[in-house]
Amino acid sequence: MTPTEHRHLLVVDDDPDLLRLLAMRLQANGYRVSPVGTAEAALARLAVERVDLVLSDVRLPDRDGLALFEEVRRLYPALPVILLTAHGTIPDAIDATSRGVAGYLTKPYDSQDLLDNVERALHLAAPAGDTGSGTTTEAYAFEGMLSRSTRMHALFDETRLVAASDASVLIRGESGTGKEVLAHAIHAASPRASAPFVAVNCGAIPEALLESELFGHVRGAFTGAVTNRRGLFQAAHGGTLFLDEIGDMPLTLQVKLLRVLQERAVRPVGSTRSEPIDVRIVSATHRDLDSELTAGRFREDLYYRINVVNLNLPTLSERREDIPLLAEHFLREQAARYGKPLRGFAPGALEALVTASWPGNIRQLQNVVEQTCALATTPLIPLALVKRALRATPPAALSYAEAKQRFERGYLVQLLKLTEGRVADAARLAQRNRTEFYRLIQRHGLDPALFRGPASPRESADDGA
Repeated sequence: MTPTEHRHLLVVDDDPDLLRLLAMRLQANGYRVSPVGTAEAALARLAVERVDLVLSDVRLPDRDGLALFEEVRRLYPALPVILLTAHGTIPDAIDATSRGVAGYLTKPYDSQDLLDNVERALHLAAPAGDTGSGTTTEAYAFEGMLSRSTRMHALFDETRLVAASDASVLIRGESGTGKEVLAHAIHAASPRASAPFVAVNCGAIPEALLESELFGHVRGAFTGAVTNRRGLFQAAHGGTLFLDEIGDMPLTLQVKLLRVLQERAVRPVGSTRSEPIDVRIVSATHRDLDSELTAGRFREDLYYRINVVNLNLPTLSERREDIPLLAEHFLREQAARYGKPLRGFAPGALEALVTASWPGNIRQLQNVVEQTCALATTPLIPLALVKRALRATPPAALSYAEAKQRFERGYLVQLLKLTEGRVADAARLAQRNRTEFYRLIQRHGLDPALFRGPASPRESADDGA
């Protein structure tokens, strides 16, 4: 195999003759080529296929090549882009390369010059340790969690470090993003893995029963307490206790939980004696706890106890490159469950999954795949079944806190795009001081560097002040 044979190029041009000619020229030199005619088609293809380089005309019917480059850089920061144009000027080339474009060629271009630019961009973009053998890892796995997303890869690396410690962890994320799965992964990768993992949803148990569930009770503590009962803290002794939706915990119980965490002992309801416990706490919430603190609905001292380390799970829409991987994983599970010879999704069906809105995140995707598998009569899941399942899955109703959080993140992204990642300018537009604005973007897991090209010394110094 030659060094180029495994390289996959996405070529974008709205002129079908030029697109065919360019594809043939690249294929003749050993590259695998996917040709498309619009920017939207290019983004759709990127969502379902691994690509090593994008080669795009500047003049496209739905947006220009620079706008496509900016979107590619936002979604896939490490993916190189080369732009081609029949209308190029030296200032255009300088502007494009200053933003991070890997190459800029003016039509008519020399074939060897094109191939040299492609090979140079691929070489510079190759990850450390990639020798051109085509064996680079496409999917990351961590304790049963799968992803192709660079953002999730970074989260997995952070989680590995956290798991090795005994620090309390707060997981933030919208409903359905996999907070309990991540909590279980932390436990499984920790020294406590052989001890129990116990999960409780603090918002699903009535307040009158939650204290007894957590701390246990003694016989006669209240009407119906006919025997002694161990609580979830005692059940998780030596292991991990996962407090899901801790933002829904009543204030009165927050005080008692804080005492348990401070004293490392629990007193069952109705008892006069405390019992020592050895439990690691992992909490999760979809609520904006900073707003809950301001409103007086969550105790600040408890917040700092549970939030020693903060992990943020992205929505499924923010990691669309994972949708084909997750859909195939769920399909294999359901094929085994139903005993059906299911092999995968038809191309149109997979594209429909990738472009759906997914307000219910991974939980909704799993539900849609299960519906299609239950009704499938052919080895490949057809588009019609996917559309039917998507229509049958009602949009998840957002809570006020979720809607506010989603709007806030979108607003911050737009500001950072508008100011090309200059935090001081973005804070000024938002009419917030820079320190507060930094806290906001950190809370939402946003990195200003992803929204700009190489920063000037003055800009870096200003943002780091």
